Amino acid sequence: MVNYIWVGMTIIGIIFALVNGTMDEVNKAVFDGAKEAVTICIGLISVLVFWLGMMRIAQESGLLEKLSRLFRPLVKKIFPEVPENHPAMGYMLSNMISNMFGLGNAATPLGIKAMEELKKLNDGKNSASRSMVTFLAMNTASITLIPTTVIAIRINYHSASPTEIVVPTIITTVLSAIGAILIDRYFYYRRSRKGR
Repeated sequence: MVNYIWVGMTIIGIIFALVNGTMDEVNKAVFDGAKEAVTICIGLISVLVFWLGMMRIAQESGLLEKLSRLFRPLVKKIFPEVPENHPAMGYMLSNMISNMFGLGNAATPLGIKAMEELKKLNDGKNSASRSMVTFLAMNTASITLIPTTVIAIRINYHSASPTEIVVPTIITTVLSAIGAILIDRYFYYRRSRKGR
C-alpha cells in the first residue's frame, strides 16, 4: 500500500510541475537530493563502521557478555515467560545493547532472530505472544546512550556541537522505554482480566 502512495504522490507531483511549468526545479531537486543522499550515506557509513568495530572489540573482550549478565535480571523480570538460557534471551539482550549504542542497523538482525525464537516459544502461532508484544514495544522505544546515527548526521551538516544531543537522547529514550513498559503492562493486565 505504501508503494502505491509513493507512486501516486510522485505522479501527482510531476503532473503539477508540468501544469505549472516548474519541471526544471523538480529535475534540479531530484539530482540535488540524490547527491545529498550519497553524501549523507558515506558520512553515516564511516561512523557506523567505527561503532560496529567498537562493538566487535567489546564482543571479543567479553564486555558484551558482562553487560548481558548485568542486564539479565532486569530483562528476566520484563520477560518472565522466556527461559533464562533460551536463545531468545541472548538475542534480545544483544539487540537492546546494540540499540543502547545507537546501532539500529546492527540491532535489526538480532531483533528479527529474537522474534523468530519467541515465535518458537509461542508454538509457532501467528498471533503475537506477551513477550513478542513487550519486545516490540521495548525495541521501538529503546534506551539509547550514544545516538550514533544522529551524531553522524550532525557531523555531516557541520554542527558546532554534534554530541550535545546525547543527554536529551538518554532522557527521552529512558522515558519512552518506561512509558512503553507501563503501557504494555496495562494492556496485558486488562486483557488477562477480561479473559477470566
